[in-house]
Amino acid sequence: MDSQNPEVALDLSPFLVVYKDGRIERLIGTEIIPPSQDTNTNVQSKDASYSQEANLSCRLYLPNNTNPGQKLPLLVYFHGGDFCVETAFSPTYHNYLNNLVKEANIIVVSVDYRRAPEHHIPIPYEDSWTALKWVVSHANGDGPEEWLNRHANFGKVFFAGDSAGANITHQMAMRYGLDKLHGIVLAGIVLIHPYFWGEEPIGNEVNEPEDSAIMHAFWHFASPATSSCDDPLINPVADPNFRSLRCKRVLVFVAGEDFLRDRGWYYYENLRMNGWGGTIEIVEAEGEEHVFHLKNPTCKNAVAMLKDIVSFLHQD
Repeated sequence: MDSQNPEVALDLSPFLVVYKDGRIERLIGTEIIPPSQDTNTNVQSKDASYSQEANLSCRLYLPNNTNPGQKLPLLVYFHGGDFCVETAFSPTYHNYLNNLVKEANIIVVSVDYRRAPEHHIPIPYEDSWTALKWVVSHANGDGPEEWLNRHANFGKVFFAGDSAGANITHQMAMRYGLDKLHGIVLAGIVLIHPYFWGEEPIGNEVNEPEDSAIMHAFWHFASPATSSCDDPLINPVADPNFRSLRCKRVLVFVAGEDFLRDRGWYYYENLRMNGWGGTIEIVEAEGEEHVFHLKNPTCKNAVAMLKDIVSFLHQD
């Protein structure tokens, strides 16, 4: 085989290609940028290690005009990318979170986690949980990161993410309740175009067998040891503990032209109707595609989404 044209083992374009020699070529989400003093938003950022053992870091964001000792709502953000592409340090997420911090006046911890196929599920969840425990280590004001010690309001914490990151957000909220993560109060979660799935098609999935097959393939690629697409990690409604979600409020965003749209509605309807007891809202952007707000952050629907998130974070 010509070394200039290695044989493809699995083509998951436009995300990545796996070659038979073991090499993995990520086609998107490979660019990274350093933390900054962003003059456009007046937001500062820096990176901090949350696991020296696994060499994992997160990116923190803080408004420049924060007063000494001022406490701000804390948002822990999990990036998307089908569990296999993108990072917390990409321009896409760096710019998005700069704008969110500016508009919401909050402090953010953006979590970077290891990705498939080098690190199959459940590693992304375990890394995210490790990051949360690192965040909580600051709750008494004596953690390793001064921004969190000085400025994080641990009585008003939110988890959020898009796509696979929204999936992680839900799972971290479930684990927060089941494993009794003491030291913080989880006020709510924000799920943007959540990457959920299931064995049996629902809604418009019936009419799109090829897209459904791709969704199945991606999940089994990221989680080869999974039982099926009714694994509670990808189908939270199948989780017997689903109604035990331990937060008061949930905000779900879906996009009208997103193949995952019906899964977002399915999550909303089942959580709302199963005796959970909290408040859940859902917002649909008609005519928009998956994670459109990251691709076109200045469009009308993206601006409206940002305002909805800001309002959610500041509700009493």
